[in-house]
Amino acid sequence: MRTILVVGGGYAGFYTAWKLEKKLRRDEARVIVVDPRPYMTYQPFLPEVLAGSVEARHAAVSQRRHLRRTKLVSGTVVRVDHAHKTAIVRPTDGPEFTIAYDVIAITAGAVTRKLSIPGVADQAIGMKHVEEAVAIRDRLLTNFDRASTMEPGPLRRRLLTVTFVGGGFSGVEGFGELLSLATALTRAYPEIDRSELGFHLVEARDRILPEVTDEPGRWVVRSLEERGGHVHLNAQLVSAVDGHVVLSNGEEFDSDLIVWTVGNAANPMVRSMTDLPIDAGGKLMVRADLRVGSDSEPVPDAWGAGDDAAVPDLAMPGSATVPNAQHAVRQGKLLAQNIVASIRGRKVKRYKHHSLGTVATLGLGRGIFQYKRIVIKGFPAWLMHRGYHVLAVPSWERKFRVLAVWLTAVVFGRDIVSLASVQDPRRAFVSEDQVAAPATLVSRSDP
Repeated sequence: MRTILVVGGGYAGFYTAWKLEKKLRRDEARVIVVDPRPYMTYQPFLPEVLAGSVEARHAAVSQRRHLRRTKLVSGTVVRVDHAHKTAIVRPTDGPEFTIAYDVIAITAGAVTRKLSIPGVADQAIGMKHVEEAVAIRDRLLTNFDRASTMEPGPLRRRLLTVTFVGGGFSGVEGFGELLSLATALTRAYPEIDRSELGFHLVEARDRILPEVTDEPGRWVVRSLEERGGHVHLNAQLVSAVDGHVVLSNGEEFDSDLIVWTVGNAANPMVRSMTDLPIDAGGKLMVRADLRVGSDSEPVPDAWGAGDDAAVPDLAMPGSATVPNAQHAVRQGKLLAQNIVASIRGRKVKRYKHHSLGTVATLGLGRGIFQYKRIVIKGFPAWLMHRGYHVLAVPSWERKFRVLAVWLTAVVFGRDIVSLASVQDPRRAFVSEDQVAAPATLVSRSDP
């Protein structure tokens, strides 16, 4: 029986394995997925996790719940030797080991692009995983609690200042949703005035949201600024040492919460730990049919899809598909179909997908949608965003859970409880100032 190794359990990897289970006969091949996390993160929901509009667990799709015929390995593939069809896996615990395979699908996904800016590694939080989104939300809620007991001053101002670095989709959506949450919190914290909030979005280019055209992009900037946000265009982060933000345009301010959303970089394993061909940007060289290699030199039994693969964009000749969820999901589905077709000696299909448009949330009740020259703004676009993603998130179970939270929020509002203490759950147990009172024994004969 053949072994199909899927490297990575993100969008492309999850959908590849999920569809392989449905298409493969039981005696035809076995599927192994290697990923350090036991779930697929539905990243479009992360901005709403920040705002408390989606429960953190509902943005994570359990692999074991849905991949019931797939062997799941908790670990990271650190090297691929396709010449010998082996992969070295570093498990969560224990020594490294080798997995032999017949067919490999590289869907490891990209990693957060980091720049060597002083203070970023010590101060910033990314926004690529559920844990990060939860930490950002809890930090903001905790800072409101702390600031509400302080007199106005530098420390209070720092606690109420948030900085997002990066004006792409992830940064703009996260910024808009967190700004919406903070504005709503001022109604629950009468000690804090909206004018005290400092929300900064820093973008090195002269515009945000490169996926939309110029005028809708300018409208988004105006919308965010009308709500109290500060959008710094043509500005770069120079330093964030000890939370003191210094921008290339000369502006400086203290910020207790810095969120890094600058973009993605090639996966280090794909870039330097495999004998498969890569392009100048460190991505896997992939043909339009998702086989690894070039049209003239395909690599047998090697496939790739998702953010770490340079898949030719047949809808825009001469370019590669952009690394987003829309492409990764569809590529994963086609990848499974093509692997099965290849095993059975049938013709494979090329990946071609025309964009369905671009939609983004900018906070509760606010959004932007663009399809070619059609632009929809405000509440209708926000409804379109929610409708699209509740349909797109895999499994009916997740759809119903997310819908239930949204409907509950309509009636009762947002949940504004911070659970930041879960990041150090033993603190109360071992704290030295927690002194137990001596037990008092009461005798039955006492009057």
